[in-house]
Amino acid sequence: MSYLTVAPAELAAAAAEMQGVGSMLSAANAAAVAPTTAVQAAAADEVSAAIASLFSGHAQEYQALSAQAATFRHQFVRALSAGGQSYSLAEAANASPLQQLLDLINLPTQTLLGRPLIGNGADGTALSPNGGAGGLLYGNGGNGFDNSGNAGVAGGAGGSAGLIGNGGFGGAGGALAAGGAGGTGGLLFGSGGAGGAGGLGAVGGQGGGAGALSLVGSGGDGGHGGTGPAGGFGGSGGAGGGAGLFGFGGHGGTGGTGGDGIAGSPGALDGGAGGAGGAGGRGGLFAVGGDGGHGGIGGNGARGADGVLDGEPGTAGGNGGAGGAGGTGGTGMLTGSDGVGGAGGNGGRGGDGIRGADGALAGESGGKGGDGGAGGAGGVGGAGSLPGSDGVGGAGGTGADGGNGLRGADGVLAGESGGKGGDGGDGGDGGLGGTGSVAGSDGTAGRGGTGGDGGTAALASAGKVGKGGDGGAGGSGGDGGTGGPAAAGGNGGAGANAVDGSGREGGVGGAGGAGGHGGNGSHGLGGAGGNGGMGGSTGDSDPLNGASGRRGADGGAGGDGGQGTIGGAGGNGGAGGDGGVGGYAVQDNAAGDGGDGGAGGKGGLSTLGAGGAGGAGGAGGAGGDGNTQSVGSSLGGDGGVGGNGGLGGAGGQGITGGGSGGAGGSGGNGGTGGEDTANSESSNGGAGGSGAMGGVGGAGVVGTGGMGGNGGDGGAGGNAIDSVGGAGGTGGGGADGGAGGASSTSTGDFPGGAGEDGDDGNGPTGQTGGTGGPGGGGGDPGVV
Repeated sequence: MSYLTVAPAELAAAAAEMQGVGSMLSAANAAAVAPTTAVQAAAADEVSAAIASLFSGHAQEYQALSAQAATFRHQFVRALSAGGQSYSLAEAANASPLQQLLDLINLPTQTLLGRPLIGNGADGTALSPNGGAGGLLYGNGGNGFDNSGNAGVAGGAGGSAGLIGNGGFGGAGGALAAGGAGGTGGLLFGSGGAGGAGGLGAVGGQGGGAGALSLVGSGGDGGHGGTGPAGGFGGSGGAGGGAGLFGFGGHGGTGGTGGDGIAGSPGALDGGAGGAGGAGGRGGLFAVGGDGGHGGIGGNGARGADGVLDGEPGTAGGNGGAGGAGGTGGTGMLTGSDGVGGAGGNGGRGGDGIRGADGALAGESGGKGGDGGAGGAGGVGGAGSLPGSDGVGGAGGTGADGGNGLRGADGVLAGESGGKGGDGGDGGDGGLGGTGSVAGSDGTAGRGGTGGDGGTAALASAGKVGKGGDGGAGGSGGDGGTGGPAAAGGNGGAGANAVDGSGREGGVGGAGGAGGHGGNGSHGLGGAGGNGGMGGSTGDSDPLNGASGRRGADGGAGGDGGQGTIGGAGGNGGAGGDGGVGGYAVQDNAAGDGGDGGAGGKGGLSTLGAGGAGGAGGAGGAGGDGNTQSVGSSLGGDGGVGGNGGLGGAGGQGITGGGSGGAGGSGGNGGTGGEDTANSESSNGGAGGSGAMGGVGGAGVVGTGGMGGNGGDGGAGGNAIDSVGGAGGTGGGGADGGAGGASSTSTGDFPGGAGEDGDDGNGPTGQTGGTGGPGGGGGDPGVV
C-alpha cells in the first residue's frame, strides 16, 4: 500500500497529457500566423488600410500572449514532472524504514492472532484459496482465489475486514462447485464483499454482510448461480448480505440457466430447470433491503433421435426445463423500504420430435414434440419495517412454447400418423406482495406469466396428421399484501392449429389454455382473471381422398376474478376453433363442427365485481365439394354446425351491490354447404350455433342478470352449377338472459337479462334462406 497522499504515477501521467495539449496549441498558433498577422487592405484608400492594420495588430498581440502562455506551460510541466520524480524518490527511500515500522506495529497481533493491525489481507492462492483477513484496525479483506478452471473445487472465500474496511470478494467455483462467500465488512465502517459465481450447475456464493456494529456499510451482492450442464439444473443464486445501520442490503444473485438437452440421447433430452434467484439482504436501519435475484431460465429440450431400424418410431423431443423461482426481497429495518422480489425465470422451449424410420409395410409415427417448460414463480416482496414501504413481488416467468411434432415416416403400404405437437408450458404464478407494517404501504403482487402456445402438428405422408398441442394455462396472479392491490392472472396460450390431412382426416386442433385466476386483494383491488386461449382450428381433409372434417377444439375457460374491496372482473372465455373442411370423393363428406366457446370467469367477491363475458363459439367448417369424376350424381357435404357460445360468468357478490352477470357468448356461424360440380348436387348450409346463457347476477342490494348471447348465423347453402343449390342453414337460437341477483335488504324484484334473437340463414340462388332462431327468454328475477 502507498504511504503518500500523492501518487507519482498520476503526476507523471498528468504532465504528459499537458505536454500533448501544449503541442497541439503551438501547432494551431503557428498555422494562424501568416493569414492573421499580415492582412491585406481591401482597397487603396486610407480606411481600408487602417482596418487591415488593426486586425494585423490584434493578431500580433495574440501571438505574443500565446508565446508567454507556452512558456508558462513548459515551466509548469517541468515542475509537475520534477514533483512526481521527487515523490517517487521519497517513497522509494522511505519504503523500507516505513515497512519495518509497520511490521513492528503489526508484530504482536500477527504473532498472537495471525492477522496484522494495519494492512490489507492477502489474496487467496491455489494452495490457500481463502483470502486473508484485513488489519484489525484498518484494511480490506483479501479476495478469494478463482477456481473456475478447477472442476469440483469451490471458490475461495473473501477475507473479513477488521474495524474499518471492506470484505474481500469470493472467488468463482469450478464445475459443479459453489462460488466462495464474500467477506464480512468492517465492524465500524465498511461493506461486505460480493459472493463468487458458482461453477457449472452450482450455487453462487453468499454475499458478505456489513459488520455487526457497522454505522455505514452495505451488504455484498450474492454470486450468480452457474449454468447447468447438458440437461442439468442451473445453480441457485447466492443470498445478498445484510447491511449496517445506514447501508443497503445486498442483492441476491441471479439463478443459473438450465442446461439444454442433448439431441438424440435417450434420457438426456429434457432441458434442465433454471436455478432459483438468491434472497436479498436485510437493509439498514434507515435504508432499503436488497432485491431478490431473478430466477434462471429453463434449458431448452433437445430434438428426439431419428428412427434407425425398419419401422422404428422417432423418439419424442425433450421437455423444456422449468424457469427458476425469483428470490425473496430483503427486509427493511426501522424506516427502510423492502427489496423487490426477483422475477421468475422463463421456461425452456420443448424440443421437436423426430421423423420415424421408413418401414417395409407401414411407416412409423413421428415423435411427439416436447412440452414447454413452466415459468418460474415470482419472488416474494420483503416485509415492511415500522414506517417503511413493502417490496414488490416479482413477476412470474413466461411459459415456453411446446415443440413441434415431426412428420410421420413413409410406408410402402400405408403411412402412419404424424407426431403430436407438444403442449405449451404453464405460465408462472406471480409473487406475493409484501405484508404491510404499522405505517408502510403494501407491496404489489407480481403478474402471472403467459402460457405458451401449443406446438404445430406435423404432416403425415399418406396418413393422418398429428394433433396440435394444447395451449398452456395462464399463471395465477399473486395475492396482494394487506392493503395492497392484487395482480391480474396471465392469459392462457392459444391452442395450435392442426395441418391438413394427406389422404385422411385433418388433425385435431389443440384446446385453448385456461386463463389464470386473479389474485386476492386485502383492502385493495382484486386482480382480473386471465382470458382463456382460443381453441385451435382443425386441418382440412384431403380433397382427393375424402373424409369428414374434424370438430374444432373448444376455447379455454376464463379465470375467476380475485376477491377484494372491489373484486376483479372475471376473464373472458376463449373462442372455439373452426371446424375443418370436408373432403370430396364419390360421396362427399360433411364438414367439421365448430368448437364451443369457453365459459367466462366468475367475478370476484366484492362490492362491484362484474362477471366475465362468455367466449364466442367457433365457426362451422365449409362442406366438401361434389366430385366431378363420380358415376351418377354425388351430394356435396353439409356445412358444419357452428359452435355454441360460452356461458357468461356469474357476477361478483358484494356487501352493498352485486355485480352484473357477464354476457353470454354468441353462437358460431354455420358452415357453407358444399358446391356441386357436373353430375352432382349442392348441399345444405350448416346450422348456426346457439347463443349462450347470460351470467347470474351477483348477490347484493342490486344484481342485474347478464344479457343472453346472440344466435349464430345459419350457413349459406351450396352454389349450384348444373343442379339444385342447397338450402341455407337454420339460424342459431338466442340464449336466455341470466337470472337477477339475490337481494338481502331491499324490496322488489330485480330483472334478469334480455335474450337475443337468432339470425337468419343465408340461401343460394334459387333457394330460400334458413329461418332465424328463436329469441332467448328473459332472466329470472332476483330473490328479495
